[in-house]
Amino acid sequence: MNQKITIAINREYGSGGRTIGEMLSKELGIHYYDKEIDKLASEESGVAEALFVKGHESFKAKLLGGPNVYTGKVLDSNDKDYTSPENLFALQAQTLHNLCDREPCVLVGHGAGFVLQDRPNVVRVFVHAPHDYLMEQATLRMSLSPKDLEKDVEKENKRRADYNYYFTGKKWDDAHNYDLALDSSKLGFEKCLEIIKGYMKIRFDGLEF
Repeated sequence: MNQKITIAINREYGSGGRTIGEMLSKELGIHYYDKEIDKLASEESGVAEALFVKGHESFKAKLLGGPNVYTGKVLDSNDKDYTSPENLFALQAQTLHNLCDREPCVLVGHGAGFVLQDRPNVVRVFVHAPHDYLMEQATLRMSLSPKDLEKDVEKENKRRADYNYYFTGKKWDDAHNYDLALDSSKLGFEKCLEIIKGYMKIRFDGLEF
């Protein structure tokens, strides 16, 4: 790819958003980052990777107080709140900006679409699907009873929605927050891939894959 473009993907659990992101990175010959973002943020900040992983859950205790929207500010390393969920998100955001500056890539989750929303070279994608399809796809990944599987899918999608709301103040599944919202159950993974590539070709003049 001849331009430094970042594709930021958010997705419902079971929709195949991660798979689509992996397919896109392979097709375009660019890096794919998901869980690796926590590792990179750890290396850049000096904070243990385990704390970044834990931060995806520890924010829940503060949800009742309403959102704490990311502003771009990062605390000094000597501050007592340096490893708070809010500052961990800010440190992680620095890593997302660094990746966006450094190379074309695919970023999955981590609030990337919100953090990078003002950058002209970012494509924000939300992959979703009806409940029955999410359950069907989740069945392929986990050996649970239908009741437990449904609880697991609902729990994970709620966590993602809460995470995005707490740190961004925006609804995770609101199409207004994305450039593309794709129903993977109707399109299939390959067509989702082609639509993203087609959108990029239309939007970015002179883009070549």
